[in-house]
Amino acid sequence: MDDEKLEDTEESQEEIDGEAQSETDKLKGEIESLKTEIKTVRADFFNFRQRTIKERTETRARAKEEAITAMLPVLDNLDRALSASTDDPAGIIKGVEMVQRQFVNVLEGLGVSVIKTEGESFDPAIHDASGTEKVDSPELDGKITAELLRGYRTKDRVLRPAKVTVGKI
Repeated sequence: MDDEKLEDTEESQEEIDGEAQSETDKLKGEIESLKTEIKTVRADFFNFRQRTIKERTETRARAKEEAITAMLPVLDNLDRALSASTDDPAGIIKGVEMVQRQFVNVLEGLGVSVIKTEGESFDPAIHDASGTEKVDSPELDGKITAELLRGYRTKDRVLRPAKVTVGKI
């Protein structure tokens, strides 16, 4: 009877060892499968990152080209103004003013706007005070009295603050 129990125990142990080995082999297979999947995901992510960098670079280049293309007619008009006859100075001034308006329109088309100054309250986020000017009226205290250099902004940020003189009592 002891031999029978020993035999049953040995068979049970062999069964358990076989199941354990089978489970171990199964888990090793899953581990290898996951390792392969991780390598694939890493490679895909690397390729995605490279593709995104390339697309971003191409988009910036296209944006620059579009901006330059929009400004070429302005340059053409400046060339025409410079080659015009100097017999009519008022006409040249008028032509240059038209080119300046055209250039501002191109900037506006690119999402750039002029920062308002004269008569506005001074705002250090968009204005750069380069001096103060004595004013008699309390309404003009803290208001911009002169624009020294025009400022520009986009919807999201200031490209260049406007240089201004601010009134002070």
